[in-house]
Amino acid sequence: MPEPSLTSRSSLAARLDALPFTRSHLRVLTGSGVGWALDAMDVGLISFIIAVLAREWSLDSFTTGWIASAGFIGMAIGASVGGLLADRLGRRYVFAVTLLIYGVATGASALVGGVAVLIVLRFFVGLGLGAELPVASTYVSEFAPARIRGRLIVILEAFWAVGWTASALIGYFVIPASESGWRWAFALGAIPAVYALFVRWGLPESPRWLASRGRMGEAERIVSRLETDADLQRTPAIRKEPVRETLAPTTSRRVALLWAPEFRVRTASVWLVWFCVNFAYYGAFIWIPSILFAAGYDLVKSFGFTLLITLAQLPGYAVAAWLIEVWGRRLTLSVFLAGSAVSAVLFGVAGSEGMIIATGMALSFFNLGAWGALYAVTPEIYPTSLRATGAGWAAGIGRIASIIAPLVVPLLLARGGAPLAFVVFSVFFVIAAVAAWGLVDKRGASLDDR
Repeated sequence: MPEPSLTSRSSLAARLDALPFTRSHLRVLTGSGVGWALDAMDVGLISFIIAVLAREWSLDSFTTGWIASAGFIGMAIGASVGGLLADRLGRRYVFAVTLLIYGVATGASALVGGVAVLIVLRFFVGLGLGAELPVASTYVSEFAPARIRGRLIVILEAFWAVGWTASALIGYFVIPASESGWRWAFALGAIPAVYALFVRWGLPESPRWLASRGRMGEAERIVSRLETDADLQRTPAIRKEPVRETLAPTTSRRVALLWAPEFRVRTASVWLVWFCVNFAYYGAFIWIPSILFAAGYDLVKSFGFTLLITLAQLPGYAVAAWLIEVWGRRLTLSVFLAGSAVSAVLFGVAGSEGMIIATGMALSFFNLGAWGALYAVTPEIYPTSLRATGAGWAAGIGRIASIIAPLVVPLLLARGGAPLAFVVFSVFFVIAAVAAWGLVDKRGASLDDR
């Protein structure tokens, strides 16, 4: 498939980076963000539903751990495959299909009558959700002007807090309301299946991806619409520039290129950060409602605590969104990871209700700010032809940790209680903070620059 010359692609990239933030950018951001929030709502809901099913179905911690881990197995596969498909088929198409897959599977979960079927459906939920997240961040980053790209990706990630807060509200008001409350929660999780239709036909394809596939006419039309939206004078048509005929990398070649000398340090670093952050985040937040319930708080009260803790995610994203364009990607990421490490230790030893809420909110603040910075830096460290593949494989490696964490946490709790579990999470945060310095900081630089 033909690929445009570097001159053509750099011209298109320069025009995208020169744009102000327009209504079209807002549409791409919010359109992707709503899908992101729906993802978070699904992941958050399972933490509340597990606590209820453990009581109603008399499930042990091993079984409930597998309900959570089944979804993360799907996410690991989905993230890796989704990135490859997005580099081959396009960002928007894969984004829409993945929304449809996990929306249908979540809705079907409302009808299950046993653990085995629920575990299978959770795998398919994870398959769609795991593919969607890295594709969405790649998609938005390729539209964003360079000077505010990091900030926009953190804002995109902030939609996660909106979705997780929605799940906490459903957990607090809907799930305890009746014996079938958890089924109604799953039914609400089917909304992404409908939203996928809007994504498929309502959002444009990434012009950077189109240009990388030689589809310069389509890329030119999208960039021209952005420029018209910004009331800027359109530059001469880039499709008149010379085109060099080359073949786009094959699927296997893309994966191999992630470990080429140019990328191997950043790939190793980003995989390690993703692995550690996933282990600590999902180990903690999937189990917090169950840990509080086991500590003697009833379901309603433990869900209420979780809701308050969740609300601290939004200011965490807001501060990270500001700092990422002031301090840069690596410093912001490492500082928020260090704050997460301290907060995890304090939460593990908290004894009073006030300390549980305060330290839990601090953990939410720092951990979700770190997530925002991580999603901002990951797509930036690879060129357009590898961007979704690189982001997808990093997320896929991270999902391996999210598979392990729900299974390991019951063992940690049995051996040393919450203090031991959260000290382990803290160690993972520290490792991630150190590994972050192996990443490339591209604050203000064009995405297509090495």
